[in-house]
Amino acid sequence: MAFEYAPAPESRAVVDIAPSYGLFVDGEFREASDGKVFKTLSPSTEEVLSEVAQASAEDVDAAVKAARKAFEKWSALPGSERAKYLFRIARIIQERSRELAVLETLDNGKPIKETRDADLPLVAAHFFYYAGWADKLDHAGFGPDPKPLGVAGQVIPWNFPLLMLAWKIAPALAAGNTVVLKPAETTPLSALFFADICRQAGLPKGVVNILTGDGATGAALVAHEGIDKVAFTGSTAVGKEIARTVAGTDKKLTLELGGKGANIVFDDAPIDQAVEGIVNGIFFNQGQVCCAGSRLIVQESIQDELLDALKRRMSTLRVGDPLDKNTDVGAINSAEQLARIKALADSGEAEGAERWAPACELPTSGYWFAPTLFTNVTQAHRIAREEIFGPVLSVLTFRTPAEAVAKANNSQYGLSAGIWTEKGSRMLAVAGKLRAGVVWANTFNKFDPTSPFGGFKESGFGREGGRHGLEAYLDV
Repeated sequence: MAFEYAPAPESRAVVDIAPSYGLFVDGEFREASDGKVFKTLSPSTEEVLSEVAQASAEDVDAAVKAARKAFEKWSALPGSERAKYLFRIARIIQERSRELAVLETLDNGKPIKETRDADLPLVAAHFFYYAGWADKLDHAGFGPDPKPLGVAGQVIPWNFPLLMLAWKIAPALAAGNTVVLKPAETTPLSALFFADICRQAGLPKGVVNILTGDGATGAALVAHEGIDKVAFTGSTAVGKEIARTVAGTDKKLTLELGGKGANIVFDDAPIDQAVEGIVNGIFFNQGQVCCAGSRLIVQESIQDELLDALKRRMSTLRVGDPLDKNTDVGAINSAEQLARIKALADSGEAEGAERWAPACELPTSGYWFAPTLFTNVTQAHRIAREEIFGPVLSVLTFRTPAEAVAKANNSQYGLSAGIWTEKGSRMLAVAGKLRAGVVWANTFNKFDPTSPFGGFKESGFGREGGRHGLEAYLDV
């Protein structure tokens, strides 16, 4: 008999959300030049959390000019001095981690145990890590005296708002650049709280600028002639548009785009461990992860055993209030994203795949989708080819390692993959043949600031994290 879990809500009292927020430009909050605003909602309840300024092209210009002005002094500082600011930011993030975790859960919809135990520790770790690099750039392998590029225009997604901010801002500042960052329209709040952290840390004015807004704001930022470096994480379609905009200019560009990660399970894999990895790979953050293991490629001889265990495990997942510490699967980020997930799942059924989901009572308000898996999937199905970006798993089978590799590589994407086997030789042999930027062995979704992350094919180019993450922000 399953245990019954009493509600364990995290208090909202630890975070004070103002009724409205302006743009953070040159160290100060200000209204948008044309006074336009938009609302940010909580995906789990659809309540309005706050009203946020909508940056115009004029605001983008002001932010870029502020960053350009600040660049002269910031880049001239010794690396050890820049490191002090980054260390200070990292410590403040740690001190305010509970507040930031609750804020992120409210604005994004992901479970509090993910923001508290995964996102925030990694955010602080990235700032600590790159603070350590700031005075060691001569030894990073990019020449004896690498120079910063200038002003970086950075556009981040809604699935890991604060973590993607850390991935972008920490290496940029360590290398001596200044930044103008645009958070996603549906999750602007943690970036605005980070602006306050910058002030709390005494960061010089103009070094970090935060512009909230929609796609038009991001497009204006990418196209601005004062930007020296563009970094984007998001959809492949928008990434292609950015590449077209930057083409013919001298702007450096890194793109971290979509994915359709393959999780390959061999017949000698530890079943229970593999099931946990599969669940973590596709249901973490409601599957709204670019490197999600959304394709399960299982050896035919163990398919039934594995799927039986997987269905039992899926039946224990708790879907509901993201602020409840017992919740495993939270809310989908927006009505738009929920509609896309539903449309692709319906296409799976229409094309002949077999749909299964555990009995699951979803909340009546907010945006929700039950954990779902599809069997009898072929590589021609849309659910096996297109990025769903939701808690939907497509199951395919294989008989030989060569077939597993062929199916895993049969994708327009190449961001991540997982291998489950007890044989080290098989693990290495298969990993070497996979066209994926990150390959996990007997685990999934493990991240560390010292390890580079990025993809191949339509998953983008360039690397973030580790020593490699510095290269994108240095003139090398």
